[in-house]
This record gives sequence, C-alpha cells and structure tokens, in this order.
Amino acid sequence: MTQPTDPGNPLVPRTFTPESDLLGGRIILVTGAARGLGRGVAEACAAAGATVVLLDKDLQRLEAVYDAIEGAGHPQPVLHPLNLEGAGPAEYLELASALERDFGGLDGIVHNAAMLGELSPMDQYDPELWARTLHVNVNAPFLLNQATLALLRRSDRGRVLFVGDRVGREGTAFWGAYAVSKHAQEGMMTTLAAELGTTSSVRTMSIDPGVVATALRGQAYPGEDSAALAQPVDVAPRLLYPLGPAGDGLQGARLRLE
Repeated sequence: MTQPTDPGNPLVPRTFTPESDLLGGRIILVTGAARGLGRGVAEACAAAGATVVLLDKDLQRLEAVYDAIEGAGHPQPVLHPLNLEGAGPAEYLELASALERDFGGLDGIVHNAAMLGELSPMDQYDPELWARTLHVNVNAPFLLNQATLALLRRSDRGRVLFVGDRVGREGTAFWGAYAVSKHAQEGMMTTLAAELGTTSSVRTMSIDPGVVATALRGQAYPGEDSAALAQPVDVAPRLLYPLGPAGDGLQGARLRLE
C-alpha cells in the first residue's frame, strides 16, 4: 500500500470557474441532489459536461432538477430515487449494477446528502434519532463507496468527494450526531485515501463550502436571514474544483473555499 503525501488543507481559488468541458463525458453521482447545495452541484456538473446521476428521496424535486438540466441543453441526467435512511447493502449493489449496465463505470461521487438530527447536549440526545442520523451520514456513504469502488477504479480520474462542515473538523458543542458524523466522514475520507494511495486513479477528498443558505442550515438556525447568506447556486460551481484535473494531487485533502 502506498501512502499519499499530505496535501494539507488547500483552498479552492476564489477565481476558479469550471469550464464547460471540465467534466465532459464523465458520470458523476450526487447524493441529496433534489435541492440546495446538492442541486447546485448537480446542475454545475451538468453544465461542465457530466452526465449526472441524481440521487435523493424526493422524486418530485428530483424531477424538477432533471427538467432544469435537460432544459438547459446539458447531458441528459439519470434519476435514482433512494431514501438513505432506509437503504441497506442490497439497494446500493442494485445501484452499482445499474451504473455498470448503463454506463460501464462511474467517474465520481459527491457525498452531499446529510441529516441534521437535533441540536442537543449528548446526555439528552434521543438515541433513536442519533442512530438514524449516523445511518444517513456515515453508513450510507460507506455502503455507497463499497458498492461502487470497483466502478470508480475503472475511471482514469475517479473521485470521491465528501461535502464537509466546520463542525466536522473541530469540536463544537451541542451539534451532536451531525458533528460526530461529519468527523466520521473526514475519518472515512482519510482512511480510504490512505488505502488507495497515490498510485490509484481514484482520489478521495472533502470540501467545506462554508456558510450556505441550505435547508439544513435553516433547521439549525431558524431565525437567520437566509437571503443574507451565500446561495447554493453561487457556491456550488466552486465545489467542482477537485473533480477535475486539479484534484489529481489532492489525495486525502480537506479543502475549503478561499
């Protein structure tokens, strides 16, 4: 096993704008693609030439994203409704089989889907909600990676990108299962990066988009003026930075936006 060099905590340049062919011919799967940052990333990937696999539990919203991408003249996306809270190994293997049948492989996964749970002291946290939150935020990406890694290895530029969060990189009181799960995602990312090493064509990274006006943010801060925050449509294109050639030297990197 070849250990990756430490890429540090690089910044995505403020000037980065994805070119229209950055992901030309690529197959990119985005979880939580029905709205917010996930929708923004899916649409940005499509605008950069990718065929996007749209994964979310909300079929109606997924269909709206599908229509928007197709209406913009981008490559026709693929709908894959799936509720991560109830999905197990069989559902992910079925997804991987469909990707192999339809495309012969996969070039990237953006792990964007997340469940907040509740903001609460750990000693008062509801155990059932804790388990559900960890299942969505930790077990789901693990199972998806496990089912699709063989497909990603076929790509000359495979990517596994976790959408991170500040509370997953430093201890933050009262963020409970969400913070713990985001720490776990960072651990999953670096462990997988170490296993793959620098000789693999697959690069595994995380990226913290900062404060963005998403539904999850609204749950955590219900009194906040979301209009004053960065909007998903503006932030999402910059998350494509590690999906392109710039990501070749970023194995195990914890990126953030400049």
